[in-house]
Formats: sequence, C-alpha cells, structure tokens
Amino acid sequence: MTQAILAGILITALLVQAVLPTRRLVVVSMGAGLAALASSLLGTGTAPELLAQVPWDVIVILVTLGLLSQLFVESRLFGVLALHATRLSHAGPRRILLLFAVGMYVVSGLVNNLTALLLVLPVLLILFKLMGVRQRYVTWTLALVLVSCNLGGAATPIGDFPAILLLGTGVMSFPDYLVRALPVTLVALAGVLGAAFLLVRPGSRLGQTPISATLTLSTMGALYRNVRVERRRLLPPLLLLGCMLAAWVAIPRETGVTPDLVAWLGAGGALALAGGLGERIVRTRIDMEAALFLLSLFVMVGAVGRSGLFADAAVWLQALPISPLAQLCVFFVAAGLLTGVFSAGPSMAALLEVAERLAQQHSPETVYIGLALSVCAGSSLFLTAATSGPLAQALTERAALRDPEGNLIRFGFAEFLPAGLLSFAVIQTVAIAWGLLSA
Repeated sequence: MTQAILAGILITALLVQAVLPTRRLVVVSMGAGLAALASSLLGTGTAPELLAQVPWDVIVILVTLGLLSQLFVESRLFGVLALHATRLSHAGPRRILLLFAVGMYVVSGLVNNLTALLLVLPVLLILFKLMGVRQRYVTWTLALVLVSCNLGGAATPIGDFPAILLLGTGVMSFPDYLVRALPVTLVALAGVLGAAFLLVRPGSRLGQTPISATLTLSTMGALYRNVRVERRRLLPPLLLLGCMLAAWVAIPRETGVTPDLVAWLGAGGALALAGGLGERIVRTRIDMEAALFLLSLFVMVGAVGRSGLFADAAVWLQALPISPLAQLCVFFVAAGLLTGVFSAGPSMAALLEVAERLAQQHSPETVYIGLALSVCAGSSLFLTAATSGPLAQALTERAALRDPEGNLIRFGFAEFLPAGLLSFAVIQTVAIAWGLLSA
C-alpha cells in the first residue's frame, strides 16, 4: 500500500504537469509536498530526511552552467554562428537542415540547449520566411534540430540533465562518460540524419533557384549586418569553460574537488570577470524554475525510492526468464518509453536506482551510457518529451509561417510525431547495439 500511494503521487504529478505545462511548477511543488507528507505519515521518511538525500550537487551544476550560458548569450555568439551557418548553406534546403542540426548538436553539448535554441531558432525561422518553405520541410527541419539538441545534450557530461546526474552523483567520471557517449551519439546523429535524408528527403520539393538563394542570403545579410560577437564579453566565459573542462578531465573526484565545486568556481570566476554584467546576470537570470522543478522531482523520487519500489523493480527485471543481456535491452526500451511519457528528468531520476542494481551484473559504463542514450531516444519520441519542444512550438507559432499558397504552417504534436518515431527507432536501436556490443 505504501508503494502504491507514493508511486501514485509521483505518477499523477508527472502526468498532470505534462498535460498542463503552464502549471507544472505548482503541480510538482504540490506533488513534492504531498509525497513528503505521505512518506512521514507512512513511516518511510520525514521531510528533513528526504531533503538530505537530494543530490544538491546536480542542482548546483545545472544552475552554474545556466549562468555561464547567459554570459555566452550576452556575447551574441549564437546569433553570429547561426548567420555563418546560413552563409555556408548558400540557402540550400538540405544544407540548411544539415548545418543547423549539426551545429545545435555541438552547441548543446556545452551549454543549455534551451538558451541556444532561443537565439538560433529565430534566425532559422526568418530564413524559412525568405525561402518560401512548405509544411513538410519546416516540420522535419525543426524536428531534426530538436533531436540533434537531445543527442548533443547526451554527448557530454554537462550537456543535459541525465548526463549531469551521472556526473554529479559520481557514478561516472567526466572522461569516462565523454569518451564513450560522444562516439555513440555521433553514430546516432548520423543514423537519424541519414535515415531522414534517404527515406523522407525533406527538401526535395522546394523549388529553390540560384536567384532566390542569392536574394535570401542578401536579405539575411542586411538584417544582421550590425550583429557582431562582443569579444570582451565572450573571452571570460570561454576561458573559464576551458579551465572547467580541463579540471573535470584531470582532477580525480577523490581529491575532494568534485564536479559541482569545479562548476561553482568556474562559473563564479567568469561572472566576476564580467564585472557589472555578471552581477546583473546573477540577480536576474538564475533559472529558479529548473531548480525548483528538480528539487520537487528529487523529493518525490526519493520518497518512492525509500518505499523500496525501485529496488523491487530491479529484482523483478532480473528475475525475468531471459538472458542478462536481454534483461538489459528490456530495461533500455522501458527507459525510452517512460521518458517519452514523463520526459527526461523524471525518468532518469527514477531509473537511476534500477540502473545501479544492473551495474552490479554488467559493466557500469554499458548500463549508464545505454540508459542515457535510451532517455535521449524517449525525449525525441514526442514533442512534449523534448526539453526544448514547447519552446520551439511557441516560437514557430509566433512566427506565423505560411507556404507559397498562403496556408499556415504548424509545428505541434501531430506534425512532430513521424520524425519523433523515426528518431526514437534509430536512437533506441543504437542504445541496444551499444548494450550488446560493450557488455
């Protein structure tokens, strides 16, 4: 009964916040409060005990990296990179898709992909207006850009929440994660883009001519002629990010210099070097929404974990009458599907305890990298599961794109679904292949 009550609170809160994203902070905060109350009354753990087991180091890493991203924003780096990608593409539909997808993969491995997308996507949407695009091309281009963001976030230990959770909790070191996840996500990215180009050919029906391409590039150049990288604002975060990466790679966790401490000192140093701008960013740009959401999530997941539900799930999985490798594959697929419903953060936090049990039977790197990739597959399945999905939908609707016949171009759940299914199938297949080959 205890497990059912606490799991019911967690599942209900996650489903309601997915259905009502504009109320998600209120929903998860109330869910955390109810979970703490139920846990106290049922005798599985008091509120102070639940708060004590929150991985505060993970929250510190997320907040500090978010502040560092804001310094890059102030340098106008992302807008200039988007403009350079436009010029390199020569306004060719296929090249635009490829350059923006690969570019967002690279950027999302280093900074908050929501921040990068907020600055890059408006440039891409203006480009769409000038090109005279159609529904099919817009849908697949935006979808593949979002999937590339997800894969980029999974490629490095600081790209997105699932990877940061593995780094912050100490189950994998920075170099161990990077040397394994980066090649696998590159394979997945190549697979997704290759499948899209071969099977869908999203840019095949656009009638771009050399004259229209030249006009598009000229107009974009005129619109952004005054946009320049502010080098004085770019240098401090770039220098400190390099120092942070070197520290994460070179300094063992056993020294006491943990990843969260490196992030804290590195971001703090970059903000200090930025002077008044750094102070303004700290006062106004801390992502309290993400911090409060994760705190509430960890409290709910912690309450369920103390009830023994996740341990029982691991025992049930290991008791399946199939080989250990098949059990691992079942776990990966289940992780992907759960992420599609509940999104990456909740799924990763809930499944980590199950993964720790499986890591006693298999190579830890096999389990954790496969889990991170499966969560990435699930976050690419539906538009609502992608971290940056709602933002991309809102920006596209605000742009009011129309095709050459004047029909309104949409980008919502239904439009994203075909690309999501293809991406999920490819990335999940890569995750399973990783599990089988590295075990």
